[in-house]
Amino acid sequence: MIFKAAQIEKYCKKPDDNIHAFLVYGANDGLVNDYLKKLVQTVSQDLYDPFAVVYFNWAEVQSDIGNLFAEYSAQSLMGGKRAIVLKDADNNLTKQLKILLEKPNPDVLLIVTAANLTKKASLLSLAEERDDMAAVACYEDRDESIFSTAKNMFSENGLTINNEALQLLCSRLSNDRKINLSEIEKLITYMGSEKNVRLEDIRNCISDQSASSSDDVCYYAANGQTEKALKSFQKLIQEGNEAISVIRSLTYHFNKILTVKSYMEKGDALDKAVFKLVPKIIFFRESSFKRQVSIWPRERIFSVLELLYKAEKECKTTNMPVEEIVSYTLMQISSAAAKLSKVA
Repeated sequence: MIFKAAQIEKYCKKPDDNIHAFLVYGANDGLVNDYLKKLVQTVSQDLYDPFAVVYFNWAEVQSDIGNLFAEYSAQSLMGGKRAIVLKDADNNLTKQLKILLEKPNPDVLLIVTAANLTKKASLLSLAEERDDMAAVACYEDRDESIFSTAKNMFSENGLTINNEALQLLCSRLSNDRKINLSEIEKLITYMGSEKNVRLEDIRNCISDQSASSSDDVCYYAANGQTEKALKSFQKLIQEGNEAISVIRSLTYHFNKILTVKSYMEKGDALDKAVFKLVPKIIFFRESSFKRQVSIWPRERIFSVLELLYKAEKECKTTNMPVEEIVSYTLMQISSAAAKLSKVA
């Protein structure tokens, strides 16, 4: 069966004895390790208790699969349930795992980790098809996940943080939970006995770990931050993204601003108009988005949309310098935003 984030959190609070195995997979190493730790702790709070937890690496056990079968069938010397962790598995495990689970040991929780698996991977298909096995995907953290991870860690450590500082922190974190946890732990250590995290603490302690995204480009351009918009655009290109995708993201972004302005013209306050957007504006971008709604008049938004339509058309023309077209468009938009900001 497939487990979502809410389901695995529920399981960790109240384990279901009908589930005998987990497959935790994906490119987000930090999230994989986080889920692995939580699952093991449903059996033993001590992650390295030799009587309750056994770790295998698939590359090592593959040559003698009997070791895995013997450990799975063995009883705990101290009584109670045990956890067996098999790391870095691949599709070569599928056949053996199917045999292993034909006679499940109710006193053993088997946790298998794997890197990226395709949707047709036999190991993933096995986990999804079985009622006694759960597949947990660990993709890159989305904005919502970054926000909740930070909030939870501060709460667990008795720290408070105001909205502005939290926005800055989230904008500097990455999409890898392992990196984020390390950065937040560093900040918690830095705070010492001080319990209120301020903007200056974020600036002093947290370096910018974020990967560039089309959202970054859109927000920088619409805010009038030309240098940052161009820098983020170049990062996107270096990461293998198509230049024309930025034009489409900008079109979508300015259409959102236009939608909010339309709500406001019908009588909605700014906060209510922004709240009505679907999907919602992520928390740490909300203040920036509201500012853009305020500085961009309707007629200038239409001019931008016309400019973006022209740029996309040129990008699709054979032998046109696409990156240069996008860069020039970004400069035009951000330059206009900078002038509007001075007027506002």
